[in-house]
Amino acid sequence: MTNEIVQALIWKDNALSVLDQRQLPSVTYYDDYSDAQGVAEAITSMRVRGAPAIGIAAAYGVVLSLQQHYEKTSEWRDVVAKDIQMLAQSRPTAVNLFWALDKMKSVIAQESANLRTAAADCAITIHHEDKAANRTMGEFGADIIANAKGILTHCNTGSLATGGYGTALGVIRSVYARHSVNIYADETRPWLQGARLTVWELSQDGIPSTLIADSAAAWLMKSGAIDWVVVGADRIASNGDAANKIGTYSLAVLAKQHGVKMMVVAPTSTIDWSLENGNTIEIECRDPLELLPKSYDTPDSLVSAWNPVFDVTPAELIDAIVTERGVVLNPSQHTNGIASLRA
Repeated sequence: MTNEIVQALIWKDNALSVLDQRQLPSVTYYDDYSDAQGVAEAITSMRVRGAPAIGIAAAYGVVLSLQQHYEKTSEWRDVVAKDIQMLAQSRPTAVNLFWALDKMKSVIAQESANLRTAAADCAITIHHEDKAANRTMGEFGADIIANAKGILTHCNTGSLATGGYGTALGVIRSVYARHSVNIYADETRPWLQGARLTVWELSQDGIPSTLIADSAAAWLMKSGAIDWVVVGADRIASNGDAANKIGTYSLAVLAKQHGVKMMVVAPTSTIDWSLENGNTIEIECRDPLELLPKSYDTPDSLVSAWNPVFDVTPAELIDAIVTERGVVLNPSQHTNGIASLRA
């Protein structure tokens, strides 16, 4: 079943309703935002997360800024531009954020007769097209995985992280719709997106799954239980290097050791054509207190924490990159493979 009960973002014409994912799975609570500042804070605080969902939320944030300021002051363009800059600074790694904001800036530059309506239409289109792209990627990925007996995924890449259906989780949904498959999810430290979000989201659709500790992945692979690791991405360089949730790189290394295939699933809006490789992808480091036990939060503590929330998997460790425009197999072996996806 793929009922897609979960909706991370709901547009209400004059407000954006955001599911506070920090409270899942125990509490399902939506916050309503009527200005860009609120949306930016929702992204920064990880109420909304996942590269596509961040981009969609930011697009709606621009709409709210226009609704608040357009033609209400002679300086509305400067005010809206500052709001866009604020949204751009909310999370640095996910390129979808900047792609969506560029789309919205193009609409503003056209100065149509009814700019607020045009901007809202653009944001809604970004939202709907992302969901349609996820459906397409789901089928493309399922075609490749075929008769896999077991799949491991990392972090959350479903309806909670996208416009709907999901990227990597969309592929898993499509595979499950074709035949029974054992689905495993890493807990995904330190925010536990796998434990709190992925297995919960699958259960909402009636899809069984098995949760594992991050540190159990190698032993699971050695057991022969899985054929594929399927993950999303927050930014993909033009050579196929892919930034994703911290821990993805280690899974790719482990998969290579154990003969398990590695699939990255993301819309083409995630590809940063300006980057030759992944070495210059900005990796967000978050507050050490998200990782440290509270007992170490003292002025004289000798314990600190390093808290990067993404890492970069080299293209040579990736067996397939799946997008809505097509699939690139073994991207490191085909220099024009990624380029073929460019519009």
